[in-house]
Amino acid sequence: MKEIRPSDERLQYMGRIDVSEPDAPHFYWAGSLVQFAFTGTQLAFIIENYVSYNGLQLGCIIDGKEHVIALGDADNRYDIPVSGGGVHKCILFKRQDSTHSFVLRKILLADDADLRELPPLPALRLECYGDSVTAGSVVEAVDCVAKPDPPVYDSVYDNAWHSYAMQTARLLGAQVHLVAQGGLALLDHTGWFADGRYGLETVYDKLCYFPGQTMTPWDFSRYIPDYVTIAIGQNDQHFDGRDQLLDDDQRERWLDTFCGILQDLMQKYPKAVFILMLTVLMHDEYWETLLDDACERMSSPRVRRFRFTRSGLATPGHPRIPEQCEMACELTEFIRSLQEEAAAQAPSRSDSPPRKAGTRRTKTAGRSGRRD
Repeated sequence: MKEIRPSDERLQYMGRIDVSEPDAPHFYWAGSLVQFAFTGTQLAFIIENYVSYNGLQLGCIIDGKEHVIALGDADNRYDIPVSGGGVHKCILFKRQDSTHSFVLRKILLADDADLRELPPLPALRLECYGDSVTAGSVVEAVDCVAKPDPPVYDSVYDNAWHSYAMQTARLLGAQVHLVAQGGLALLDHTGWFADGRYGLETVYDKLCYFPGQTMTPWDFSRYIPDYVTIAIGQNDQHFDGRDQLLDDDQRERWLDTFCGILQDLMQKYPKAVFILMLTVLMHDEYWETLLDDACERMSSPRVRRFRFTRSGLATPGHPRIPEQCEMACELTEFIRSLQEEAAAQAPSRSDSPPRKAGTRRTKTAGRSGRRD
């Protein structure tokens, strides 16, 4: 079979992916992906997988049909069924969060096949910070809509592709980076991630964020989003071995840390709009008011507060695909309203100063000329 190197420029990557070795990209975050168009009727991947815990699967979409790749083959080769001839589109994506990471070593095509060019990635960019809901945990347990999670599910129901974050991106026609991890809270030593060792305050600026491995910094200049959602607070009641609300000092520290992260991201993304929210997974109203206070403290038109219609009310277990779809539709509508608001505030041609006699207008860079 013909070997395609991961550094081939016809491949498109999305997500916080370690490309320091161009022919060995390392995928860490849920929802990170590579996509490409190809000819022929054969497709396989050589994937080097690194196990953390639980059952491990990748997602693969061929011509709009979703497939599951169960990881664990001894030779690291995974063949994907391809129907018919012509040009096909493939999306290989990370379904799960820190249950594993993987390195893409090669893409294999039929001997007489090759890659084809794809249209450029969308100009609109989203970045979504959050916990298991944003990462798409347990979304495929569709028999448990509005019910607690199954007693045993071993991550096989996790699928970031169907998270509200990735659904929203598709509805808007946007790129998206997920910075989301099951059990994540804001502060270190709270929540459930890594037995509560690490919170968003440690991992938000990381590429590799896995416990037990060397954490590496993320280069924020690689991806500048237009809209940033931050859905954190669901797991923050868990600390010191039990669930509890914050006392006054803890509350102040939480707000200081949250606003400090916001300020840092606002400096890194000087034109982005930030959306503070929680999800439809049941939670105490206390955490909603905490986000209200954070938004008020920031006091910026670039920081917006959003609530889903059923925020904190819909389900005692993780939102399933229908509930994630509900969130995606509402969040899409809200972001579109922000786009319309920005368009209405933008200077119109009639607002432009009059030209001096004898001068000519020159073309300026449009959206495609924006800084990455």
